[in-house]
Amino acid sequence: MKTFSLSLRDPAHRKDAAGVASFIGQDAGGHFGIQAHHERMLTTLVYGLARYRTEDGRWHYVILPGGVLYFLDNRLQLATRRFFEDDDLGRILGDLERQLRAEEEALSVLKQNLRHLELEMLRRMYRMGLERMEGG
Repeated sequence: MKTFSLSLRDPAHRKDAAGVASFIGQDAGGHFGIQAHHERMLTTLVYGLARYRTEDGRWHYVILPGGVLYFLDNRLQLATRRFFEDDDLGRILGDLERQLRAEEEALSVLKQNLRHLELEMLRRMYRMGLERMEGG
């Protein structure tokens, strides 16, 4: 079986895999597959699930918030902000759900803090306007 190597990278992690038989991902044009000796390819992946199969027939799942994929000289390189990789699809989907929930909560807190900041700025601007009118 012909294989290629795979390198997944984010700012904090790196995962290298040899003996990869195929990779399935998704870009703006839809799902696509890569096998050994594929022609040179560069694309941006969309948020979602990618997977690759090693020569032993096992599937490995990767969840990522988009990324850049580059295939050249029988080597697939994938760079992203963050990725989660697991052999168990159910477990990785559970991890994704927990991560999304945590990000939503953090975003909600951030939005609430911004609203408080905006209100405080408006109050101060109003007070400054009153002081200017009273002084002038």
